[in-house]
Amino acid sequence: VSGSGLTGKIYINGDENLKFLLKGGELVKIRSGSWQKTRFFKLQDDCKTLWHESKKTLNKNQTYSIDNVESVRMGRQSEGLNKYTDPSVERRCFTITFKNQQKNLDLMAASEENAKQWVNSLEKVINKMQNLSHQQKTEHWFLACIQKADKNADNMISLKELKHFLKQINIEVDDTYAADIFRKCDESNSGTLEGPEIKKFYELLTKREEIYVIYGTYAKTEGQMTANDLLNFLLNEQREKVDGTGRYTHDIEKNLMTKDGFLMYMTHEDSSIFNPAHKNMYQDMTQPLNHYYISSSHNTYLMEDQLKGPSSTEAYIKALMKSCRCVELDCWDGPNGEPIIYHGYTLTSKILFRDVIQAIKTYAFKTSPYPVILSLENHCTVDQQKLMAHYMISILGDALVTKPLSRTMPTTFPSPEELKGRFLIKGKRLNKLDDVFTNNNTIVQDAVSEEDEAAEENEQKSKPKKTKIKLAKELSDLVIYCKSVHFNSFQHAKDQQAFYEMSSFKESKAFNLAETSATAFMHHNMDKLSRIYPAGSRTDSSNYNPVPMWNVGCQIVALNFQTPCKEMYLNQGRFLPNGFCGYILKPEFQRNLSSQFNPNTLTKGPWLKKKNFHVMVISAQQLPKLKDKAKSIVDPFVKVEIHGVPADNAKKQTHHIDNNGFNPMWNERFSFDIHVPDLAMVQFVVEDYDSTSLNDFIGQYSLPLSSVQNGYRHIPLLTKRGDIISSAKVFVHLILLDAK
Repeated sequence: VSGSGLTGKIYINGDENLKFLLKGGELVKIRSGSWQKTRFFKLQDDCKTLWHESKKTLNKNQTYSIDNVESVRMGRQSEGLNKYTDPSVERRCFTITFKNQQKNLDLMAASEENAKQWVNSLEKVINKMQNLSHQQKTEHWFLACIQKADKNADNMISLKELKHFLKQINIEVDDTYAADIFRKCDESNSGTLEGPEIKKFYELLTKREEIYVIYGTYAKTEGQMTANDLLNFLLNEQREKVDGTGRYTHDIEKNLMTKDGFLMYMTHEDSSIFNPAHKNMYQDMTQPLNHYYISSSHNTYLMEDQLKGPSSTEAYIKALMKSCRCVELDCWDGPNGEPIIYHGYTLTSKILFRDVIQAIKTYAFKTSPYPVILSLENHCTVDQQKLMAHYMISILGDALVTKPLSRTMPTTFPSPEELKGRFLIKGKRLNKLDDVFTNNNTIVQDAVSEEDEAAEENEQKSKPKKTKIKLAKELSDLVIYCKSVHFNSFQHAKDQQAFYEMSSFKESKAFNLAETSATAFMHHNMDKLSRIYPAGSRTDSSNYNPVPMWNVGCQIVALNFQTPCKEMYLNQGRFLPNGFCGYILKPEFQRNLSSQFNPNTLTKGPWLKKKNFHVMVISAQQLPKLKDKAKSIVDPFVKVEIHGVPADNAKKQTHHIDNNGFNPMWNERFSFDIHVPDLAMVQFVVEDYDSTSLNDFIGQYSLPLSSVQNGYRHIPLLTKRGDIISSAKVFVHLILLDAK
């Protein structure tokens, strides 16, 4: 914190990009063909808020939080700019997208150079803000709150402003306590806090007694920690494998680690609950494709619900940027001979098939190099199918898999490694793949049963007749490794179907099979791919629990990515390790044909590795206030949940703390018995207790048990939409032990 007063530029001062943004400039804001207006934009002094002038009477200052920016895209890379601007201004345009449901900000600069400067400057400042240490983020957060509390903007804090500040940071204190803190910090007796006094107030407020107690336990040398003391802590408490070099020590001349150094270590990202060895790619990516769980989206084109919500290429971009590796395209005949994508028989808006393919091509491999599967639900006539095939071939080019990778008929899938940067088409095929190698590929078109999830919504009321559509050879020939076929039985699939022939199961059918024929389902998935999709009755785009599907080895467990919910939190946690690449190697017992694993009965086998998971929820720091209850202080509690095989599913929670979201302390211990740790997920959820209505969500974090680090750990918290809540954390102690 700057000793000279309040300034938000402490970590990125002197940066040319920052200077450019702080100076600001004019940009054209584009909302429609007729609404394109010049506005002055600049970064505010807190370096966290983008401001632009507004002509509105009520809202003259329009602001956008830098923390909330998802991406800055150069060019006409949004639906709005594509629709409302001419291709000639391509290089003058850029788009700012946001993490929540906030609309894109479409902008046009005076020149190509000016647009580049805006994009580069914004990207660099955003990147620097995101890469601040935990301590720096806390200080930035503190400064932002102080500046809000400093009502008269005189860089001094009065007692009244201090009380306002404490409420703002989510802590309720009585007047005596507030006055006592103020008195301790007001060393000049001026009646206000300024400069170094604000720094002292910050240090007093953010003191972590629970961390200092741990430090005191291990600091054996005149109250400070030697390299050996630290090594002792890392080996015995954190159970880390270390090389004994004292790589975390600070104050090297004396080879001692101070309290502040220890706090920096404890809040470092590598010291969090998530094992840093799992952050990057660490799994074998050379196994056949069906040996992996694949991050998969259902109705990818939807931004909201599936009755009247908007369809958008933006939804595909958001899913792909979250490393989704299987997206769905619901294709219908459109006007002017152009195929369109929307949710059939509903009021959802429509988007052009070619625009979706272009968006997929542009964003497919930004966050993961591994293959993307395009799952086609085809309702088009033959002519428009031919156009679909043309667009995929011309836009995706060599990245599109149009023939088997091998020169002879394959007997198993290629690996994600072999398919890096490639697109696979999932859909109907007129003939067997073998015909590619025997030149028996002469069928021009034929009727195939129509895959129609929408029609299945009425299945309970009346059994729909399977309609047939004519399938164009051009589209059929693009289906290589993912041929859609009807499911009859596991035995029929084993005897009659090739490895590349795959079935889609609606959730009720899949859950029934997972319950009654779990081992057979798992064996089926050792040879073939299975796709699961939500029931059509979920018109609100809600989701089913993906865990029972992973338990039987299903790969393409498709969820509504547009819906923030518990099931999506688990999905995000499942694919968090292995470089967040969208592929997770299944446990060995789900890949070995001799395995008789059944998640429901748990007979003895290599999957049974009984563990005791001990969790102590100690404290939390800087929990956010709820937007709907801005004047209210949260009453937080923490839920710890295990999701895995039925025998492992469990949920425990702490008591709630009244009126303290700033530094609540619980010190509550829980213990969980785990039978199949390879399939267990751990979920931490923080909620605001409400005695009269449903508790409110504050934040959550989910990850596989196999990626959890032992010892004292901080847990970051994510918003409903899966974005990090800056500076908010839960502090825990964790031990995973072999059961006796």
